[in-house]
This record gives sequence, structure tokens and C-alpha cells, in this order.
Amino acid sequence: MWSYEKRLQYPVNITTCNPKIAKVIITQYGGPDGEMSASLRYLSQKFAMTDNRVSGLLNDIGTEELGHLEIVGAIVHQLTRNLSPEEIEKYGFADYYVDHTLGIWPQAAAGFPWVAAAIQSKGDPITDLHEDMAADGTII
Repeated sequence: MWSYEKRLQYPVNITTCNPKIAKVIITQYGGPDGEMSASLRYLSQKFAMTDNRVSGLLNDIGTEELGHLEIVGAIVHQLTRNLSPEEIEKYGFADYYVDHTLGIWPQAAAGFPWVAAAIQSKGDPITDLHEDMAADGTII
């Protein structure tokens, strides 16, 4: 069970719209290696860990990734919240806007929606930990 503090761990105070940057950053929200994938990857893999300490660590990491998801969502929101119709069109948000207006929705920078196929949970501790390192860009 989690206890949620109703504040961002790292406050986000962006005052200028920048849809060009938002289109790149949104992949960190819902791209294949973004925070949505990371949180669910760790929180799913923890169940198959044979060592309770490792299971607890994966739970802690997954929880931290949920916090990152909230921070990235705040960044994208603040970069896009005051877009004009002209900016929505100019910066390629028209298709996104039709379905989501300026709500935050998990997708990659290329516009592909987040899917559970972006994560892996095999039930084998070594395989799962290798997948975690690959997704985080860690070199073994």
C-alpha cells in the first residue's frame, strides 16, 4: 500500500509554452522506456523474485518511477497548457488534440500509444533484471 503526498517531489514551474520540447518529453511519460513502462515493469516483476529483499527493492523502484511519471506529466502539461489553435497545428499536436485535447496521455514521441508489450515480466529473476537494465540504458 502507498501513502501519497499531494505534492511533486521536485516542483515543476514552467511558464512558457514549448510544444516542440513537449513532443520530445512526452515519450518519457508513455514511450517504451518511459516512466509508465518503468513503473509497471518493476511492480510486475517483484512478484517472481525469490528474495524478499529484492522484491521489496523492485517495489520501491516501481513506486519511485510512479513519482517520475507525475513529474513528467506536469512538465508536458505546463509546456502545452496554453497552446493556441495555430500552435497546435504548427507543432503537430492536431492529431493528439482531436483525441485528448491537451490532456496528458501516454505515448511515444512518434505518436504511438503506450502498450503493455513495451514491458517484460518473465518470472525469471536474471532475465527480468537484465530487461530492467536494458530499458534503463544500463550497460552490463
